[in-house]
Amino acid sequence: MTITRVHLEPQAVAGVREIVPMGALTAFFARAFATTAEELGRHGVAPAGPPVALYRGLVTETVDVLAGFPLARAWDVEAGLAAATLRGGDAVMAIHRGPYDSLAATYDELTEWFAEHGLVPAPEMWEEYLLGPGAEEDPHLWRTRIVFPVA
Repeated sequence: MTITRVHLEPQAVAGVREIVPMGALTAFFARAFATTAEELGRHGVAPAGPPVALYRGLVTETVDVLAGFPLARAWDVEAGLAAATLRGGDAVMAIHRGPYDSLAATYDELTEWFAEHGLVPAPEMWEEYLLGPGAEEDPHLWRTRIVFPVA
């Protein structure tokens, strides 16, 4: 796995935001992505990239997460959707290859990388689902971009 430092521009996103038990994330993502895609389509707003999950704060038994899609521009979201902005600025990025249940190993490597480089991750981070279950049946081919802004 390659870990890269990048500089990002802020990115508008719309989606469903909830505090979700860790064991219910898969069902939440399916519902949130479908709801967001339906609402965006109903209003003629096209996603500007792959599905994204924005995580806020510490992950414990539950997580504060917004799951949806990036937008080309900010949009006045409809009831049932939430708006957010993915932070711009310095960030650390890695591509996880494989099933979601092996993401912990990639997160461990990122934690080590931050410590080795004397950097602190911001309290928000996100995952971008570049290739996943909707497009590829073999989970070993799935790709998830993990992005941690630098605090």
